[in-house]
Amino acid sequence: MRLTPSLLLTALLPLFAGCQLLAEKPADPDIGSTRMQGQVHAAGGQLLFKPCNEPRSFVINDAAATGILQEAANLATGANDTLFADVRGRLTGSKQANTDGQLDLRRLYRLEHASNGCIDPNFKQLTLRAGGHKPDWDVKANSRGMVLNRADQPPLALPFLEEQVPGGGLTLTSEANGQRVELWLAPQRCMDPATGAFNHLRAELRIDGTTLQGCGYYGGARDD
Repeated sequence: MRLTPSLLLTALLPLFAGCQLLAEKPADPDIGSTRMQGQVHAAGGQLLFKPCNEPRSFVINDAAATGILQEAANLATGANDTLFADVRGRLTGSKQANTDGQLDLRRLYRLEHASNGCIDPNFKQLTLRAGGHKPDWDVKANSRGMVLNRADQPPLALPFLEEQVPGGGLTLTSEANGQRVELWLAPQRCMDPATGAFNHLRAELRIDGTTLQGCGYYGGARDD
């Protein structure tokens, strides 16, 4: 049997369609979203988000199942408690009475008791911050290097090499000043045992043969 051009084209159409499906990549759900900080409080059986330095309030729609409703319930000490939130999402027009719109939440970076988060002068310069307790330690990193603070120790400024690791985590390593310092971060729910605050990264600091546990979050200079 001899295939005519029209029959040949018809036979190949399913193959072309299959190739197109294989070539297409799923859309990034974070496209069009914005990172923002603000206050969170409960009202009328809903959780509302008020961006920093704005009078408007938005009903939170946990579109990506971040668990913010449960996290807020765990952290709040009373019905009128106000929390600080660091999130990524989209603000949309009003769909309900007595609100200015809706926040379609895509990511939850931090949730903590009301703090100076809205006026933190260092947030936009940091790529990440991590810290822990017993003993207290803190790491702040930016494009120029990182500073390690530990209890009863002077601040240690270090250059570092950043590497991605499987599972979406990353490491910061430095071997300056005769010391090897490693900071490992993994995208896992992490609760600060001292404050109850939620962070989106679990952190592990390795230095001087000691491993210290803690939590962390991406700073404003990092587009993640």
